[in-house]
Amino acid sequence: MNKYEVLKSSNEPITVSRLIEGFKNIGIEEGMTLIVHSSLSSIGWVCGGAVAVIDSLIECIGKKGNLVMPSHSGDYSEPSYWCNPSVPKEWYDAIRNEMPVFNPKITPCRGMGVIAQTFLNYDGVIRSNHPQVSFSAYGRDKEFITDNHKLDYGLSDTSPLGRLYELDAKVLLLGVLYTNNTSFHLGEYRSNCRDEYIEYAPILENGERLWKGFKELEIDSDGFEYIGECFEKEYNVLNYKIGNANCKLFSQRECVDFATKFLSFKRS
Repeated sequence: MNKYEVLKSSNEPITVSRLIEGFKNIGIEEGMTLIVHSSLSSIGWVCGGAVAVIDSLIECIGKKGNLVMPSHSGDYSEPSYWCNPSVPKEWYDAIRNEMPVFNPKITPCRGMGVIAQTFLNYDGVIRSNHPQVSFSAYGRDKEFITDNHKLDYGLSDTSPLGRLYELDAKVLLLGVLYTNNTSFHLGEYRSNCRDEYIEYAPILENGERLWKGFKELEIDSDGFEYIGECFEKEYNVLNYKIGNANCKLFSQRECVDFATKFLSFKRS
């Protein structure tokens, strides 16, 4: 949705005070650990844009809470796997040899939305060191959440998703679908329902640029919307509209456990 369409769809400006009211009404509380998947345009015309949304979330969780967002960079990957669009085979070697190394301080997100991208620029936010599926975090436990993000199996229990599970985090879907719920991927790993393959990315190791191979699963989010619909029938999912955005708040542990059982059953 472009800015003119967003403005046309809005009956009034969505301000920080309106956002804080909405976030509290859906159940966000002080001290909460929260992972957010978001679409700014879905909310309507926000006075202050992404900054207003992030400031409002930080205000709600307070000094004892944690705010986490995905900061994935999926284009830092093996070019022969690319599609939609693919690139000519003649380009593969140049990409492998010269793509800049992943740098958590400057490598941009890809496909995460303007809120997640803006969050990376906030004072006090740190980012996990994974070239494809990093996460950014703010708050009391940000080091625990982001440290030692293993290269192999980037969305497994050794990733920030596993740390969020330990912290009993909540998931906020802000104007997006269950397809965007990265925590369901942890259920894929735990259920052993996906095949393994070798992925590649440019990293810095001992001061040297390497095109590094690592183990990964063929994760697939195509069925996540259906899994989410089934999840809502059995667990408490809080629904609330903030501006024009349909929002959902739920337990990360519960959704991971549900996805694990669901996918294990499908596999059997």
